[in-house]
Amino acid sequence: MSMRLPEIEHTARPWRIHEIASDFRLEDVWSYRTPGAGPDDFPAMLAALRAAGGLNVNPPVVRFLFAVRWRLGALFGWDKPRQGLAGRVGTLCDRLPDDLRQDAAGDPVPNTPFTMVYELRDECAIELANKTAHDICHLGWVAKDDGEYELRMAALVKPNGPFGRLYMAAIKPVRYLVVYPALTRKWERAWRNRHMYS
Repeated sequence: MSMRLPEIEHTARPWRIHEIASDFRLEDVWSYRTPGAGPDDFPAMLAALRAAGGLNVNPPVVRFLFAVRWRLGALFGWDKPRQGLAGRVGTLCDRLPDDLRQDAAGDPVPNTPFTMVYELRDECAIELANKTAHDICHLGWVAKDDGEYELRMAALVKPNGPFGRLYMAAIKPVRYLVVYPALTRKWERAWRNRHMYS
């Protein structure tokens, strides 16, 4: 199973995200099992995740929770364009140094409400903004003590004022008890079944 990790497992690594998101709060750091993975398998992991539906999670309870969230967002205007990227906040793509600028920066990430920031051989970052917060999902490829590699996910957040902080606190139990376990099962299964997608 995946495991929640201490913050230093993200902050102490030389990820490029640190250069452009120093004003974001680190919310969560998780590891996911990828048995047999080597140093060059990060693109294969990303391809498997995309083929398996990315951040979409399939259990009915998770679909229901996300449906409720999107319905509330529509009702209260949380997800209107003016509350998102290039509306309420600027995209991280505008902060990228020249060597991180890529053609896909700013493109929608399939099967997610996120957009691409950058993708490298061992890390990538995608972002989402709405009335509640500006969020980054950072994925990294990390060597373990046994020489194999595993997927790491860090959630970085900039809440939008008191409302955003209250919202993040309210959904924390849901993330830990429902969303992350479902995501773990899906992502680890995607790695095991990666040859089916190639």
